[in-house]
Amino acid sequence: MLRTENLIKMVFLIVVVFILFPKAARSYYVDPKKFGSPAGEVCLTCHRETTPGIYNQWNASVMGQAGVNCYDCHKTEKGDPDAFEHKEMISIVVTPKDCSRCHENEYKEYSFSHHADAVNTLKSFDNYFGLAAWGPGADRTGCIPCHGSILKVQKDGRLDPATWPNTGIGRINPDQSKGSCSACHTRHIFSREQARRPETCGRCHRGPDFPQFEVYSNSKHGVMYNAFRDKMSMDRSRWRVGVDYFQAPTCATCHMSAVPPQMVVKDADQRLEEALRSLLSGGGGKEFEALLPPPGPKQIRYGASHDVELRLSWILRYPVSKKQNNWSNNRELMQSVCLQCHSENFIKQFYTQFDSLVELYNKKFAVPATNMRQALMEEGKLTRKNYDETLDRIYWKLVDNEGRRAKFGTAMVGPVYAWTKGMQEVAEHFYLEFIPEVKKIVGWKADKFLREHGYIEPGSEKQHK
Repeated sequence: MLRTENLIKMVFLIVVVFILFPKAARSYYVDPKKFGSPAGEVCLTCHRETTPGIYNQWNASVMGQAGVNCYDCHKTEKGDPDAFEHKEMISIVVTPKDCSRCHENEYKEYSFSHHADAVNTLKSFDNYFGLAAWGPGADRTGCIPCHGSILKVQKDGRLDPATWPNTGIGRINPDQSKGSCSACHTRHIFSREQARRPETCGRCHRGPDFPQFEVYSNSKHGVMYNAFRDKMSMDRSRWRVGVDYFQAPTCATCHMSAVPPQMVVKDADQRLEEALRSLLSGGGGKEFEALLPPPGPKQIRYGASHDVELRLSWILRYPVSKKQNNWSNNRELMQSVCLQCHSENFIKQFYTQFDSLVELYNKKFAVPATNMRQALMEEGKLTRKNYDETLDRIYWKLVDNEGRRAKFGTAMVGPVYAWTKGMQEVAEHFYLEFIPEVKKIVGWKADKFLREHGYIEPGSEKQHK
């Protein structure tokens, strides 16, 4: 009887809260001064019939439930390059700049991220090979869907079919903003859950040159994700690893999503240093300042971020990998993700193995191969084009495919990609194809040329020192 009375009281309190505080009754609140345009209601009346799929996607989405309608996102000014009249002046393309009307922080983070510059890859070797082997169609169907391109508008105001449809993550929009939010949050559903699932990243991050999705899927993390994917609360507004879910990390977990700040246990020396700094900040005891170590700048951001390189310590995509300028802070933030499930010692040992592999790959293969190719071009024995000679083909496969697989495989705990599809293939093609081709080009001076450019003979004592 007492339990029933308590239950009735609880229900009564919940009802009272919902009546007195109506905002608490729903997860999202929209300022009516900013959203819910009357013009958008007209759009809905028509599109409910003409495009029911779009209407139902929007209606079931966070946006639809909040009260944001078509015109709130698609509205534009008459003078804009891609504006056209459709009862109201609208644009088909909703750009990150448009999204910034509500999502200002996300827009700023994204605009300065590596994703936003993905269109520059079209100037790289990858695109050069595509155009040489395939032609312009390689851009339209094989590159633009992931990397984006400059979105062009024809004289009649219509979007150029050579550049649209286009949800490439580095797209250059008519308003000069970069990127496409719908690359990860597909219109018109705008799902957080979708962006948190590794399959979304796998739309682009897979294949011989960027096999992150395959590496992840075959790693222990990926196996755990597939086993427990339905228990990870991916649709929640707050999604912090170790607190709101703990079954497995996804791509978003490590690279973008919020992390609970770490509790720091300070030893006596740290507490003494902080006390001294506090004293000195007030102007007293300046003579003791020289006894203190120089303070290192540190700003660890534990919140979610749309800058996907914020937690990376190495730039692995380069032929010769190098550390980021702020690699130490980046690594500390990435390790704060790892600490949710692993011990500090475990994490340090993992990074020791990871760094060792990257440094070995650089020293033994990437640096010598890059230096040799560059020297041969400077001597006029190779052209400066990228894929017109046998050595070019071997080199780019070595650093663009096999080398990346080895590094990504190690970084993401995928041993098959670290070795069988990575370093094993690197070694085979370096020693059995690249070096013989260099000897063929250089001729009788080959041994001296190889030594001068850092070549390490397999099995020699030098490589074991």
